[in-house]
Amino acid sequence: MKIGFIGAGNMAKAMLGGILANGIFDKEEIIASDASEACLKAIEDSLGISTTTDNKIVAKQADVIVLAVKPQYYGSVIEEIKDGVQSHQIIVTIAPGQTIERLEQLFGKTLKLVRTMPNTPALVGEGITAVCKNKEVTEDELRYICKILEGFGKVEVVDEHLMDVVVSVSGSSPAYVFMFIEAMADAAVADGMPRKQAYEFAAQAVLGSAKMVLETGKHPGELKDMVCSPGGTTIEAVRVLEEKGLRSTIFEAMKACTKKAKGM
Repeated sequence: MKIGFIGAGNMAKAMLGGILANGIFDKEEIIASDASEACLKAIEDSLGISTTTDNKIVAKQADVIVLAVKPQYYGSVIEEIKDGVQSHQIIVTIAPGQTIERLEQLFGKTLKLVRTMPNTPALVGEGITAVCKNKEVTEDELRYICKILEGFGKVEVVDEHLMDVVVSVSGSSPAYVFMFIEAMADAAVADGMPRKQAYEFAAQAVLGSAKMVLETGKHPGELKDMVCSPGGTTIEAVRVLEEKGLRSTIFEAMKACTKKAKGM
């Protein structure tokens, strides 16, 4: 088997790094294309894989083709490669808003399509990727694709109608978390803590808290209550967050993100 990436940006690099680190493919079994020769040289130097500026070469050689370009380029890239793609190949997409129905229309023929939504923590091997497929993909093929995706984090198979929700809850949400960490660090700096140290304290607190949710199985509200002593400092901070509408703001931001993902 050979895997090919059309597009060699940050997400592709994260995926490729995980695939190689976990021995899912050897570097000789990977090819990537991109319009930027500088980008290709950097990825070739760092990962040792084959590269090309010709998307058609990737489409011809790879058994699994990952479309890792921006959503606005899907139409032109698919137009370029569709005549060379064959029914035995598996096409994997990673862009929001690109439904299986639209992809089938763009290719104009029956193909194996797997739609995914990864997120940027894949860069450090802690991503989570949602996956769905069309009816041409067998369960064994889906498991194979999931194994590839597990190279850089967790994988969850979902119904396609949930993909736009996945965009807001995991695809875009790292940005919200980064803003939260930055805000906490800024406040710590205002109270006299050196900035580098403030980022470390804030980021580690978020990392540890997330790990508690995942590993204890406790409801986030229960874990929050464990930190809030009667009449203490934490419950006072929670009171202010509630007063300022933290929950509602996050809720509305995610609703707006989901709406945008749906093209509304």
